Amino acid sequence: MMNNNSIPLLIHGGRIVDPGQGLDQVGDLLVDEGKIMQLGAAVILSPSLPVILKELKNLVALRTGSAKDLEAKQRLVLDATGLVICPGFIDLHCHLREPGFEDKETIATGTRAAAIGGFTTVCCMANTNPPLDNRATIDYVKEKASKEGFVHVLPIGCITKGRKGEEICPMAELAEAGVVGFSDDGDPVMSSQVMRSAMDYSHALGLPVIDHCEDKALSHGGIMNEGWVSARLGLKGIPAAAEESMVARDLVLAKLTGAKVHIAHVSTRGSVELIRQAKEKGILVTAEVTPHHLTLTEERIITSPRLTPFQEERAESSQLSALSSYDTNAKVNPPLRTEGDIKCLVEGLNDGVIEAIATDHAPHTLADKNCELELAAFGISGFETAFGCLMGLVHRGEISLTTLIAKLTAEPAKIIGKDSELGTLRVGAPANITIFDPDREWVVDSRKFVSKGRNTPFDGYQFKGKVMATVVNGRIAYMDNFLRSCFEPVPCHSEEAERPKNLAQDKLREGEESHD
Repeated sequence: MMNNNSIPLLIHGGRIVDPGQGLDQVGDLLVDEGKIMQLGAAVILSPSLPVILKELKNLVALRTGSAKDLEAKQRLVLDATGLVICPGFIDLHCHLREPGFEDKETIATGTRAAAIGGFTTVCCMANTNPPLDNRATIDYVKEKASKEGFVHVLPIGCITKGRKGEEICPMAELAEAGVVGFSDDGDPVMSSQVMRSAMDYSHALGLPVIDHCEDKALSHGGIMNEGWVSARLGLKGIPAAAEESMVARDLVLAKLTGAKVHIAHVSTRGSVELIRQAKEKGILVTAEVTPHHLTLTEERIITSPRLTPFQEERAESSQLSALSSYDTNAKVNPPLRTEGDIKCLVEGLNDGVIEAIATDHAPHTLADKNCELELAAFGISGFETAFGCLMGLVHRGEISLTTLIAKLTAEPAKIIGKDSELGTLRVGAPANITIFDPDREWVVDSRKFVSKGRNTPFDGYQFKGKVMATVVNGRIAYMDNFLRSCFEPVPCHSEEAERPKNLAQDKLREGEESHD
């Protein structure tokens, strides 16, 4: 992380939920030296861990003390009454776009958006320019993240050189450099022989192949799900078979090689059933699903009630009528499917067929999306809306809160073999913590996104459930303005205090009041 120095933090009176430990109780959690020190119904503070309470005399002392004295006295108590405290969210699948596509996103902007979304660890995909297919590019991402990142960044290496699907990468070299898996995400590995070789190597290295399942011969030229909506619009659709045929192939290869395969962004009922059957046969397969595939259907691409504020603000008048007929922000690969698919995906979460929820955060520029549907880029900017979107499933009774937390914490940590240090509130583990209000209502406004990518189909939606604070290695990486106001004027814990010092101050202040 950018800076592992932290000050003692007592999170008091919240509902502590840690599915990995089977923990669900109201209590306190104490953080010091970047680690979880105590956890329980009532934390007892030792004399070496004083805290600043909110009595007036203490605040006055803080205001009048010298800078050196102030630093020595900094301690914080966070009253989490009515809030949920859980392990920091882990995103197995995102696109930070750097190097090469900094107009879409940077490691700094992407990880700051991740912190706002409650994510303390993100796994970044390899479809950058140059792609992450050698040690130098992996080292670049890790170095950049250590200097400018707000959260932990774990790189995923390419399966094939240049992501061309022809020749496998030096996978052992990438493993030594610190990748947590291998993927050509954005494109499939069409050659069965190349994929077999990749699985052989990944099996020897003990790392998963993260599989973008798409038969390009079936999906070529497709814009959206193949169904009544695509027929109505006169657009070429992407059939469910394009995904399912590749899932089937790679499950067979996983059985043949003994490799661990992780199926990315599952979107169809057929894929869920194939994965279920593979698990019953003992094949080492895990799977993820995105928030948008759990909550939006193919109709969304033509049911936008209005232009998003982002589009309305920037579109020329001549474009307005065309833009209002469909929403390019709902164009994603794999495409949004049907209500029946969503039902099966939710069932897959509940019965363990699908272990993780991942954002597939894919930020784009205005030019990428503010165009005809056929020309628009695939992808949704997902960090800042993921949790609010998913809490809708909880409030509707489709999944439990504990299940949701498990799919964002303990389960993804197991998939990448980091469950001893991530996705847990175990005493002694790094203090990566997410605090949220399950009932706080808020409205999505893409103009206030910290991510450079404002391409979201959720613009204007009202969600119930909001991340209030994110703690990374014991440091508050994000705090909601409403919660932050409770601690002023205690220094060094506002949103701006935790920003990387080497970023320009005007950029750091940008969006300061955007998350109330």
